[in-house]
Amino acid sequence: MIVHKADSERDIRDFIQFPYRLYRKDPAWVPPLRSEIKAQFNPGKNLFLEHCEWQLFLLKEKGKIIGRIAAFLDHLAMDFWKERVGFFGYFECINDEAASATLLNAAKEWLQQKQCSSMRGPWSFVSQEWGMVVEGFTSPVIMAPYNPPFYKEQMSAFGLEKVKDLKCWEISFADGYRIPERILKLTDAVADRYGISIRSFNMKEYDQEILNIIDLSNKCLIQNWGYSPATEAEGKAMAQEMKRILQPRGILFAEDKSGGLVGFAIVLPDINHLLKGLNGRLFPFGFMKLLWGIPRLRRYRMFALAVIPEYQNKAVDSLLYRALNESLRSKDLWIEINYVLEDNTPMINAINKLEARPSKLYRVYEMEL
Repeated sequence: MIVHKADSERDIRDFIQFPYRLYRKDPAWVPPLRSEIKAQFNPGKNLFLEHCEWQLFLLKEKGKIIGRIAAFLDHLAMDFWKERVGFFGYFECINDEAASATLLNAAKEWLQQKQCSSMRGPWSFVSQEWGMVVEGFTSPVIMAPYNPPFYKEQMSAFGLEKVKDLKCWEISFADGYRIPERILKLTDAVADRYGISIRSFNMKEYDQEILNIIDLSNKCLIQNWGYSPATEAEGKAMAQEMKRILQPRGILFAEDKSGGLVGFAIVLPDINHLLKGLNGRLFPFGFMKLLWGIPRLRRYRMFALAVIPEYQNKAVDSLLYRALNESLRSKDLWIEINYVLEDNTPMINAINKLEARPSKLYRVYEMEL
């Protein structure tokens, strides 16, 4: 086995293409659009890389690629956390403990050379995409990880330990789900007591609404583990990329009596349901499939929900959940709430009261260097 830095155009292309070969016989894997994955590694298209140092590695045996990994520093995150935490990500490997150890060690040594105090991951070049699946190995929703079960053993064998779990739930109206009556009464009372109203995203004021989300995110999530503020440019770039799939009825704001924003919720159409069978390519027929299918999708990922500190623990989150269900209502509505930090007790309590069904568990690992 030989691990080497993937620096050339051909190496980077091989790095990107490897999962399409590794998972080609896995029926649960959804091949992401190749153009979007390629853009993640292009500093000209991915503004996240402007504040990162990074190195890609490929592992080969007898000339055949059998694994890959990325190691990187996010200087904005390190400055915000005041910790020299380094990251590994994009880990993919055959079912071989020696191979996985070789890859992880390459990332570890690179981060040690950068004087990092710890190695954490899996982490990606896309904001808030973390962790690997350790429970619930079904097909992933949009912008969510997928991996085989044996990765968990490979992490542990190398000495990486759990630092945080990320929990997911699902609701399915086709399977009989309905919002519990007590939640309807509770949220009615919350709206009356605090004068909270809900409105949908205004597409005519798209740029301002995006700024509203960025501002609320930085106010609401700043204390969350693992969170570091995205730059305004990153937020705008991500919003522009997602504009073609965003639905106004799936982005809601909570406002107080004076019209001030106190929270928001975002669900994304789960286009992964449409990407199956396209092998990551839009042409010749993928573009039309998406164009026709997105407006008809009734499958969603709950991508974000946040409430400003002054209104936390007042069931405003439950009010937003209810409003989303009513906004998206259909007899076959399906939503995966993906994800919530394992120690975010208020949010977990709200989801449990909604009687959502646990679906997946992601894990982030860490080791001291």
